[in-house]
Amino acid sequence: MEVTRIFDLLPWYKELCPDKQDAICGKDNGEWKKYSTDEFIENSNNLSYGLVKLGIRKGDNIASITFNRPEWNILDMGLQQIGAVHIPIYPTISDSDYQYILNHAEVKYIFVSGEEMHRRIEHIIPKIPTLKSIYTFKDLFGVRHLNELIDLGRDNPDPEKLEGIKESIRPGDLATIIYTSGTTGTPKGAMLTHDNIVSNFKAASYIPPFGPEHRAMSFLPICHIYERMMNYAFFYKGLSIYYLSNIAQVADFLKEVHPHIMTTVPRLLERVYDKIMAKGRALKGIKRRLFFWSHNVGMKYEPGREKELIYGTKLKIARKLVFSKWKAAFGDNLDIIVSGGAALQPRLNRIFWAVGLRIIEGYGLTETSPVVAVSDFSPNGIKFGTVGPVLRGVQVKIADDGEILVKGPNVMKGYYKAPDLTKEVFDDEGWFYTGDVGHITPEGQLKITDRKKVIFKTSFGKYIAPQIIENKFKESPFIDQIMVIGANQKFAGALIVPNFEHLKTWCEVKGIKFTTNSDMINLPRIKERIDEEVKHYNQSFGEYEKIRKYALIDHEWSIEGGQLSATLKVRRTHLEKEYVHLINKIYVNGNNNKE
Repeated sequence: MEVTRIFDLLPWYKELCPDKQDAICGKDNGEWKKYSTDEFIENSNNLSYGLVKLGIRKGDNIASITFNRPEWNILDMGLQQIGAVHIPIYPTISDSDYQYILNHAEVKYIFVSGEEMHRRIEHIIPKIPTLKSIYTFKDLFGVRHLNELIDLGRDNPDPEKLEGIKESIRPGDLATIIYTSGTTGTPKGAMLTHDNIVSNFKAASYIPPFGPEHRAMSFLPICHIYERMMNYAFFYKGLSIYYLSNIAQVADFLKEVHPHIMTTVPRLLERVYDKIMAKGRALKGIKRRLFFWSHNVGMKYEPGREKELIYGTKLKIARKLVFSKWKAAFGDNLDIIVSGGAALQPRLNRIFWAVGLRIIEGYGLTETSPVVAVSDFSPNGIKFGTVGPVLRGVQVKIADDGEILVKGPNVMKGYYKAPDLTKEVFDDEGWFYTGDVGHITPEGQLKITDRKKVIFKTSFGKYIAPQIIENKFKESPFIDQIMVIGANQKFAGALIVPNFEHLKTWCEVKGIKFTTNSDMINLPRIKERIDEEVKHYNQSFGEYEKIRKYALIDHEWSIEGGQLSATLKVRRTHLEKEYVHLINKIYVNGNNNKE
């Protein structure tokens, strides 16, 4: 059979894995809930029957708000099979965004994770006139449960009617609306068809050399098209998927699940690396010297260098004596880590590949379902600092101003109820304007340099691409986050969040008592050390790009605090407002300031 619509994955998976007992799995109250292939398909079909019995029809908009769980797939497939439009929403957005999205999409039903999420939106419910009811994935007194719909379908099966509905669904029909942050301050809904998403996961499926005997672990928000598309790709390959709802438990789950592949974002890899380095700095004597010798070997890694006699020998020693312990922390089987959502530091790529964990870095947008380019294992498929070759079936060209333009079966239909916004991002030939700036290397890899709208000009007329500077500065173990500023100013400045975990270990080595974050960033000794880092990394840039003044922040940026997006990207506009007093001090007083 051929997969042309998302729900075609069910019979396809059945053909690949007829007797699999752990098709989709999740942990609830400390116990694993595993659905076999047959249970996955049976529950999805029964849910489709139940949804039809409930009165949901093709084209109805149905929302889900939940952290990752196996039942999300049952809901998703149940909806896709009857032509309903699935609108997955982040569990961490603001109340105003919930209200806007649910009203804008005219949602009829909402499926939420449990009591906490239900309480979160309970006061919004009366403000959604199209809403008929809410269902939960977890049992909650007084609220309808997903299993009620599954039971309703089990009691009212209608295979012939369901098949008729499925046959009426075309690859070009709308499958989902993914709401992303809009430039106007309100979310905008990218309309993705079955063909958009199917073409994307099929085109990427050749990369991981895995099949039904392998396992994937999923912890990034499945409501985001990146994780969702990868989940479909895993099903297409026949993998089992183990879901984790709490990212803080990743380390424990890796050792318990022993996955062969997982997806992540650079932010999490940076945190893992920082923790490993902190342990290394705490070592003494020969163990410490061996740790950092191995680390230096890893930092010189390039794909294929292991075949060199001298370097290959050093790498074997490093892997046996040091890196084997690093790799063990990821479980016995982990081979491939897919990184997306933001630029990955080349140093992290080098060290993880040296350890024996192959990182595949990709680039895309919600509007492109999402992958535009991704590293692979072909010749010239891996080049650190790039996002690999353009994905099969996708076309990319670079505009005169450097903007990346995309065309292909993966590009969205447009923005929901927003023809004006849609027109802004497409030209007359159908090319989609990504808003990202980059170029194609001579070897054929795509390299992203910045966001077009983020690039700014100083008062001297010099253009600055902040993300290039930020990515370089984040190579410093002392810097956790940085945002470069300076639009219409005389020089480039920055807001810097120190890496407080690293700072603590450094203070221990230097005999400095660590009290509070606020106290530490005001110590002259700490300030001098950060100055050294800024001076060092400034050497990589031209005079007009160098960070002249900066302010230190005494707290980490987070999703909850509003400084980071749900995909862990820096929210520039929010930060400019939150730290306006610090920014003003940088440019009014011309001094380094601290908070």
